[in-house]
Amino acid sequence: MPTYEYKCDKCSFRFEKRQRFDEEPIAICPQCEGKVRRVFHSAPIIFKGSGFYVTDSRNTDVSSGAAKKPAKKQ
Repeated sequence: MPTYEYKCDKCSFRFEKRQRFDEEPIAICPQCEGKVRRVFHSAPIIFKGSGFYVTDSRNTDVSSGAAKKPAKKQ
């Protein structure tokens, strides 16, 4: 069962409640009986493996900061 966080609009009281997915969300604050809203949080993202950093895709020659021009053939 997921845990949901709620916040009261009237008194700013925050609390958590374990509820099933099919249960109705809580609408009334247990302290002041004001209107309650569910607080949403962003999901954490973890980047694992190669390819996520600037240094993963660079050549070792480019690390000096100056781009080398190829020699022209005549």
